[in-house]
Amino acid sequence: MTAMRFAALRKWAVQTARLCCGVPDYEAYVKHLRERHPERRVPSYAEFYRERTEARYKGGGGRCC
Repeated sequence: MTAMRFAALRKWAVQTARLCCGVPDYEAYVKHLRERHPERRVPSYAEFYRERTEARYKGGGGRCC
């Protein structure tokens, strides 16, 4: 297995484990913002995590589109 394939497999495994535990995927969110909402400011990881946690446990919004 090449180093790049191992790195890709590791990234996928970490992302899957985080999603299974309910930890939001910051990298995917930043990518989504840059591609579909370039006018919006990219939040820091702390801001993103706080907003996701509040949305999850307080029943607030969650999806932007």
